[in-house]
Amino acid sequence: MSKVKPYGSWKTPISAEKVASMKVGLSEIRIDGDYVYWLETRPSENGRTVLVRLGRQGTREDLTPEGFNVRSRVHEYGGGSYVVDGGTIFFTNFEDQRIYKLIPGKQPRPITPEGNYRYADFSFDEKRRLIWAICEDHTDENKEASNYLVSLNPDELAKHQIATRGHDFYSSPRLSPNGKKMAWVTWDHTNMPWDETQLHVASLSESGEIKNSKVIAGTDSESVTQPKWGPDGALYFISDKSNWWNLYRWSGGETDRFVAQEAEIGKPQWKFGMSTYDFISTSEIIFAFTKNGRWFLAKKELENGDIEMGQVPYTQISSVRAAGNKVWFIGGGPGNPRGVRRYHWENREVETLKLSTTMDLDQGYVSTPESIEFSSGEDETVHGFFYPPCNKEFDGPKREKPPLLVISHGGPTSATGDSFSYEIQFWTTRGFSVLDINYRGSTGFGREYREELKGEWGLVDVEDCVNGALQLVEEEKVDRDKLVIRGGSAGGYTTLAALTFKEVFDAGASYYGVSDPAALARDTHKFESRYLDSLIGPYPEEEDIYDARSPLKHADRVSCPVIFFQGTEDRVVPPNQAERMYDSIKERGIPTSYLTFEGEQHGFRKEESIKQAFEAELYFYSKIFDFTPGGEVEEIDIANLD
Repeated sequence: MSKVKPYGSWKTPISAEKVASMKVGLSEIRIDGDYVYWLETRPSENGRTVLVRLGRQGTREDLTPEGFNVRSRVHEYGGGSYVVDGGTIFFTNFEDQRIYKLIPGKQPRPITPEGNYRYADFSFDEKRRLIWAICEDHTDENKEASNYLVSLNPDELAKHQIATRGHDFYSSPRLSPNGKKMAWVTWDHTNMPWDETQLHVASLSESGEIKNSKVIAGTDSESVTQPKWGPDGALYFISDKSNWWNLYRWSGGETDRFVAQEAEIGKPQWKFGMSTYDFISTSEIIFAFTKNGRWFLAKKELENGDIEMGQVPYTQISSVRAAGNKVWFIGGGPGNPRGVRRYHWENREVETLKLSTTMDLDQGYVSTPESIEFSSGEDETVHGFFYPPCNKEFDGPKREKPPLLVISHGGPTSATGDSFSYEIQFWTTRGFSVLDINYRGSTGFGREYREELKGEWGLVDVEDCVNGALQLVEEEKVDRDKLVIRGGSAGGYTTLAALTFKEVFDAGASYYGVSDPAALARDTHKFESRYLDSLIGPYPEEEDIYDARSPLKHADRVSCPVIFFQGTEDRVVPPNQAERMYDSIKERGIPTSYLTFEGEQHGFRKEESIKQAFEAELYFYSKIFDFTPGGEVEEIDIANLD
């Protein structure tokens, strides 16, 4: 028999320490001969990212020794941090952003000199013994960083050679199979890579000089991403010119829409090195696509083939790589944590090579998400995942409804999925309901849905979070007087805007969130320095709109408790954004807390930071809603609590 206890106070096997210690970030699968590689970001090692290799006999080994961190800072978000050729690895080390050469079993040695340069998105040129890469040049501290395409000598310590420049941003240098052509992607301010990009193709001389460059795709309102040369000599790429990020093929003169679906094969290029498709053989292509927030795996012949669906038990798929009728990817689902998987297409068998977290939780504690839709705006459909409270040991009082935690994801041009997450189960096992929302502007629902946020940031995202919460209240699933909103980065702005301009939520938590968009427009890094031009309007020309949507400028309208979490070394959203908002709320006598985390940047990576943040947030809610958390939780100072 389950016990009846107030919502929020249920005892659970998921502690904040477990959330922090058991989550390993997985990314960037690569295949080189008989070996498979991937990156693991480990909170237990202070957020260090380690390169891991899976050998012929299934043995797994760390390749980067202690003291090295495989992580690029190009665009601050990085990605595309390493390349492998014949067993030799070349990677960007986080601390100094130099490129290192690593022969397994030996100490890494640098191949780029010291300097204020950053590198990412590598391609190895076997024909010329060169590495092609994107370089971000920070040598002139008085000017905006420069980005360009470079080549490097992989065997000696030497400065890079600039191959082409002139655009604000570059990505995806990709060599044709015969090494005679190069493709790459560019874009310029005020565009982001999901707004408008251009796909270039050029010839390469014997020495690696770029010649006869031309743009083959990318026009007004077209985002092109992930170019990749096929075994048939054609160039494949993803474009959203049809409203959906679909696969296209360029064969030297003509371009055709190779996979035509009302679904998304692409993702927004926040990081380098994304891969949602690959060639499984000389005649077949494998690709992942998403529809209504869930991902699928499919295969198609390069010549006139029908689409064949893969049979995998995962609804979230990324980092797709293929070889020898096998597919490697990072996959997860409601009952499956994210993990590195290997799928044998012929016999439909799935192997798990590494999990992001150990799934040792009894199903009686697992809340299964429900994919929901609700109306917002002018009767527009918005998407999300709803998690009811779940704990086999407890029920809430009959006449009470559970509190609701609305999660607004970052980006804001990102998306949330339904993979098993200890972060969400941390709340549901305690008696909270959770609404993880893909508000208008999220990726995965077509370009038109994504562009609903253009000029409307701080309005439609807030409206969707509010209407999602009120819909659940109307359905009598949650307590109208215990509605909470939380989010990080751009999701932190949505959180603060909702608490400032709407009187719906009763508490909130902002993780490194934006409180003053005008300050962000003035202070942030190059990659996002003009992002707000499309989300709000040109700055400073539209400064009045920025002020009108600034939670900080209207902090006197906040009437409910808020807790802030901030990394001291955050260069995307500087700490003064949280500090000023916190001071304003504190001065007005509203319960509030502000926690800083030394050495953390934009997003927490250290085990201790993650643990402390989850415990502090739970403790904060327990004092605001007057319940006693199950298990030990470290107390924090809450200003104005009395």
